[in-house]
Amino acid sequence: MANPYAELFQAPGSRAFVLAGMLARMPISMTGIGLITMLSQVHGGYGLAGAVAATFALSTAFCAPQVSRLVDRYGQGRILPVAASIGGGALLLLLLCTRLQAPNWTLFIFAALAGCIPNMSAMVRARWTELYRGQPRLQTAFALESVLDEVCFILGPPLSVGLSVVLFPEAGPLIAALMLAVGVTAFVLQRQSEPPVHEYHAHHGRWLIASPSVLTLMILLMAMGTIVGVVDVVSVAFAQHQGQPAAASIVLSVYAIGSCLAGLAFGALKLQTSLPRQFLYCGVATALTTLPLLLVVNILGLSLAVFVSGLFFAPTLIVAMALVERVVPPSRLTEGMTWLITGLSIGVAIGAVSSGWMIDHFGAASGFWIALVAGAVVLGAAVLGYRRLGDYSVTTVA
Repeated sequence: MANPYAELFQAPGSRAFVLAGMLARMPISMTGIGLITMLSQVHGGYGLAGAVAATFALSTAFCAPQVSRLVDRYGQGRILPVAASIGGGALLLLLLCTRLQAPNWTLFIFAALAGCIPNMSAMVRARWTELYRGQPRLQTAFALESVLDEVCFILGPPLSVGLSVVLFPEAGPLIAALMLAVGVTAFVLQRQSEPPVHEYHAHHGRWLIASPSVLTLMILLMAMGTIVGVVDVVSVAFAQHQGQPAAASIVLSVYAIGSCLAGLAFGALKLQTSLPRQFLYCGVATALTTLPLLLVVNILGLSLAVFVSGLFFAPTLIVAMALVERVVPPSRLTEGMTWLITGLSIGVAIGAVSSGWMIDHFGAASGFWIALVAGAVVLGAAVLGYRRLGDYSVTTVA
């Protein structure tokens, strides 16, 4: 039986842009936690560290779609080096200010500018789309990308923290900046696979997020991100409450493994079901798999519940990305994908903050109620999206 993932790489240049994109996307998973680790060591607290990291996250959420919009209009080769230079340069200046004990306001300025780092996950997906638009292989490519995203967020945070703790406080973000420079440079040098700039129309100038279809997809991914944020925070708190703090890393690995395996399996399937119906099924399944989290009483139960909860994360992300490729014009594809990934990142932050508040006031397991609410939002967005997108056809957004 042919390996569908091996078939993807028959396209010339595909291995090169995937490897370069993998290196270039690592900084997103390393920078936030790296800033917290660095500043908490230097300043002896988490207040300033958390505020600076939040500034970076919010700036990324705002800037990434704008960078992608420029990429769609002028091309990856022209925009990515500029955006990476601004974002990476600002990050280096933030590290320099930390080392020189500069005033705190300088940290916030450079954290905001560092948010110009381009969303490389969307850039790689745009190249796959250009290669396999309208083919079943595109879903397999999106499945591969969802797994690689998971791998980045499994490896990135512990690598960044470990470097800052073992070497020197600025080491984690510094390596992230170097990875960005090398990865983006290698990526843009792959001219053969760079998507062409599609014809731009004036009526496409409005904000893409104003499209009801794109907004629905983004809301669903924001709710999914909230579930991820809840699982991250509650797993740590629950493991500490059980007197087994080290078990938190095992629990989080189980969640990621479940998502990765499901994503790989889903990408290998040749489903005949329409994308909107797949979207509905994945949304319903994601909502239902939040229910076992309320029954957790020990670490084993938590691991099993988290494993089940992660099974439909990657498939839902894959279908959402396939749908956005259908509902936005080719001239806005990268921007559309970036809005979805931005929604996911915002959701992770919402889940972490809200579940942390619940844990402080009502105990470790109470944070899972936030996941249940997010699951209900996923369900509502899936039903709404199915009704809007239709069962058999998807209409492109004007």
